[in-house]
Amino acid sequence: MVNSPDPMGTVKVVGSMKNVMWQGQLGVRIDLDTIADKTGLYGLGPLTGLTGELLINDGRTYISRVTSDTTMSVEVGGPSGAPFFVYANVTDWREVPLPPTVTSIAELETFIDKQTRNQARPFAFKLVGTVTSANIHVQNLPPGTPVSSPKEAHQGQASYSVADEAVEIIGFFSTEHQGVFTHHDSFLHMHLLTAAGDRMGHLDGLVPGGMRLFLPE
Repeated sequence: MVNSPDPMGTVKVVGSMKNVMWQGQLGVRIDLDTIADKTGLYGLGPLTGLTGELLINDGRTYISRVTSDTTMSVEVGGPSGAPFFVYANVTDWREVPLPPTVTSIAELETFIDKQTRNQARPFAFKLVGTVTSANIHVQNLPPGTPVSSPKEAHQGQASYSVADEAVEIIGFFSTEHQGVFTHHDSFLHMHLLTAAGDRMGHLDGLVPGGMRLFLPE
């Protein structure tokens, strides 16, 4: 079992995005069942083999897989592993009003960065409320596909739209982990889960509606 002796909120990282994308390291680097402390546990990453997406939201694991260009399946619980994964235990949050001027992921990144200049980094965060619109994707790499570039890694990926719907977004912020758990041009990695629990995926585009931002105390 992976124990959690570090201070509450400490971000832990297993594997790296760049090794998956550029070196084809698609195998299991962590079995989510081995994370011992599920109290206030949040985490995200791709499913082993890039065959889906993973999200842990307050100790509960969600696994999404592509079923068609317009549909997906979302399983709660069950065995799952990841080629890279980022996670943290957070039980105490502070709410920060999200201004209406935040209308994109880039503006959200800038806002969070300004709000946390004096805070320990990296950290987990969450957004709760309604999205005006959002775009998510789910990995769906065909079995046996060789991967040596991001383009090859994203083969089979399906994209989905969410509009005017209640959601929860779990994210991680870092200025030091580009290529590890965030893309090279971003400080954020986020997965969206609909309140109905029927869609979950990596967040690519966001226009918040009435949303509340939560940062760790």
